[in-house]
Amino acid sequence: MNENELMSYMKISKAVATMAIPSVISSLVTVVYNMADTFFVGQTGDPLQVAAVSLTNPIFILFMAFANMFGMGGSAAASIAMGEKNEKRMKNVSSFITYASFIVGIFFAVILLIFSKPILQIFGANNQTYDLAYGYLFHISYGAPFIIWSAAASFVVRAEGASKEAMIGSMIGTIVNIVLDPIMISGLHMGAAGAAIATTIGNILASLYYVWYFIKKSNYFSIHPRYFKWKDKILTSVCSSGFPTAIFSVLMSVSTIVLNQILVVYGNAPVAAIGIVFKANMFITFLQMGLANGVQPLLGYNFGSGDIKRFREVESYTKKCCLIVGIIATLFYFVFRTQIIAMFNDSEVINYGVLMLIGYMISGPVIGLLFVNMNCMQSVGRALPATILSVLRQGVLLIPMLYILNAIAGLHGVIYGQALTDYIAVILSAYLWRKVRKNLE
Repeated sequence: MNENELMSYMKISKAVATMAIPSVISSLVTVVYNMADTFFVGQTGDPLQVAAVSLTNPIFILFMAFANMFGMGGSAAASIAMGEKNEKRMKNVSSFITYASFIVGIFFAVILLIFSKPILQIFGANNQTYDLAYGYLFHISYGAPFIIWSAAASFVVRAEGASKEAMIGSMIGTIVNIVLDPIMISGLHMGAAGAAIATTIGNILASLYYVWYFIKKSNYFSIHPRYFKWKDKILTSVCSSGFPTAIFSVLMSVSTIVLNQILVVYGNAPVAAIGIVFKANMFITFLQMGLANGVQPLLGYNFGSGDIKRFREVESYTKKCCLIVGIIATLFYFVFRTQIIAMFNDSEVINYGVLMLIGYMISGPVIGLLFVNMNCMQSVGRALPATILSVLRQGVLLIPMLYILNAIAGLHGVIYGQALTDYIAVILSAYLWRKVRKNLE
């Protein structure tokens, strides 16, 4: 099977499955990867350790913000270049996201190490959780360049049609993390710090795999320094296309900090619980995000080649798939909500966790429609509407919603803030994409 057949002629259902299934697996691997730290830390039976990991979660989300900006933006730019048969630009894009990822990662590592104390205080760490949270922050900070690039590289590899190879890279990091977590956390009694070390080592090994792929296996991409350039709209095309995804993650980090600050007033147990719920609910969200992200190269290629009819068919089929898997996943979570939370902790955290999980998964059936609409807008170079949606969903709407619901209904109100915001964002995304689509047609 060649790239032209997959992107241009293959039956829609088969093409979507070919691109989306490895992406979904990669996304679920990412979920397992993120859940592993919380799971194994939870096995210590210490809610403070779980709370420490929860408090530092915004750091990992911030890393993913830039990984997604470079990865999604690079994937969109590379897919359009592939549709235009511009091989040199494809190499420019892959080289750019490689060195940009490492530069940004080193910057974050320095900032986190120098300003660790005020950062953790802003995140909501108190006397009971500060030392534990610092252990996690210290070891995750020097892994920043590898965490950002390994995630970004997986998107660009998929743009070449190599979804299986992208999945392998993600699995390497996850398997290593899962193997090392119990050794570091319980075996060596390092707690939250051990979880961060396992995460960093896993991402270093995943990065080495992608280096091998780009040097030995890639047909179109390169990470050679001679192809690195930011002019000729390389920087603007990558960053503008990936900016909606990045701002989404940045604001997710900010909203998580705000949420932790609100919850810590009610004690460390709700903070620990929301960390578990956030990781557990990723399964529903990332399952549909994997579908949407997996077909992005199909969307970008067909837009670049001018085949709008096939573009629309891919969009429609993907939305149907998202609805089906969203409903099934949400029903599964509702039935087994207590067992899911109990996997991570056996203390009073469970009661809070079950209540919070119900609140968070209400938007599960439809959240995939938001991701597909945003990816469609990014794939046609209309980053502004997608950026507006990101800003609204995780910032302009969500943060005030959290404070308002907290004032009206306390803790029980706060946990429904995300779901209410999601429904507003889904409806608005349908409206904005419809306007963009009419202009294209």
